[in-house]
Amino acid sequence: MKNVASCLLIASAVVFLWSVRAPGQQNTTQPSTSHQNSSQPGTTQPDVRQLARAVDGHYNHLRSLQGEFTETYAGNGTQRQESGTLWLKKPRKMRWEYRSPKEKLFLSDGQSVWFYVPAERQARKTDFKKLDDLRSPIAFLLGKTKLENELQGLSKAVDRAPALPGDTVLRGVPKGSIGDVSEVQLEISPSNQIVRIVLLEPDGGTTEFRFTDWKENVELSDSRFHFIPPPGVETVEGALGP
Repeated sequence: MKNVASCLLIASAVVFLWSVRAPGQQNTTQPSTSHQNSSQPGTTQPDVRQLARAVDGHYNHLRSLQGEFTETYAGNGTQRQESGTLWLKKPRKMRWEYRSPKEKLFLSDGQSVWFYVPAERQARKTDFKKLDDLRSPIAFLLGKTKLENELQGLSKAVDRAPALPGDTVLRGVPKGSIGDVSEVQLEISPSNQIVRIVLLEPDGGTTEFRFTDWKENVELSDSRFHFIPPPGVETVEGALGP
């Protein structure tokens, strides 16, 4: 996945997750052509509904989150892994600070979104509303959205082994348009935290997010979500991706 497009997927993930989630570790999930024990569209199994509501309840009371993330993309014969720190704050504020393998910044102050790669001496800016299609699945982490409202046919992914023993993997189809995402998988811990998010694409590509060391309701200044391009850096306004 291209630099910017990949970053857009994350935000979609966050904008979708700004109502739900938390920590995890590694395991590459491949898209499946047949879902075992999946519920029919529009229906949710009773135990799945109970779990989804427990997850909603855990995240909907949060004001802010801070944690470490690992993002892994696999597809088209390539694999790429990046990592860094993520900060989320209501309403719609997020800061993805990539440290490895190179520095990048993806930031939203709730109204505008910036994507900045220091080595490129260019900062791209767009309106937050334009991210709804590309970065929804992570803003779910601190929002008021409900899993059952966002994922159609929410069910247990019994054919997907969790990365951590005791976790449960749920799957569903995004009701809204989220870039090229055809399915979302969420790994949920016994404490009702989302520890892993997998976004499946129609062409077989996968983008996986693992979260660790979550700190909930931490004091985060709004200045952390404010970005001013450094001197000599060109600002390009409009779409973030090609």
